[in-house]
Amino acid sequence: MNEPRVDRLTAKQRAELAAQLDELEGPKRAAAIQAIKTAREHGDLSENFEYHAAKNEQGLLEARIRTLRARLADSVLVDESELTSDEVGVGSMVEIEDDNGQRMEIEISSARGNGTISPDSPLGSALLGHSEGDTVDVNAPRGSWKARILSIRRP
Repeated sequence: MNEPRVDRLTAKQRAELAAQLDELEGPKRAAAIQAIKTAREHGDLSENFEYHAAKNEQGLLEARIRTLRARLADSVLVDESELTSDEVGVGSMVEIEDDNGQRMEIEISSARGNGTISPDSPLGSALLGHSEGDTVDVNAPRGSWKARILSIRRP
């Protein structure tokens, strides 16, 4: 049997996930319930597209809520006092340059979102533990490439 994946989160990242969960369990859930109620009032449920669409959206919402709850319950809080800007760790903001000279800035985060890379991803795991100036080999499903670490900072 597979062990549950443990997300390593900073306090800020954990708070972001908790805020997402609060939003989904509060206003988003209330809106889904209201949409179902309104669609029900349109009559015959067997041919009521709005009702079926609203129920489908509610199912997706509830699945997302379960996922967030599980991620928060199974997460481990990273001791940020041990983190430095000398080495890439969870919560680091890292500027890298690829083989083609393209630069990008990413945050190493299990919280996911724009500009974040999971520490379990090929790029994230390649960067962890390395320092500014290091070149790492990234073994991704679409092929291997190199990334040079230009800078590391704490957000």
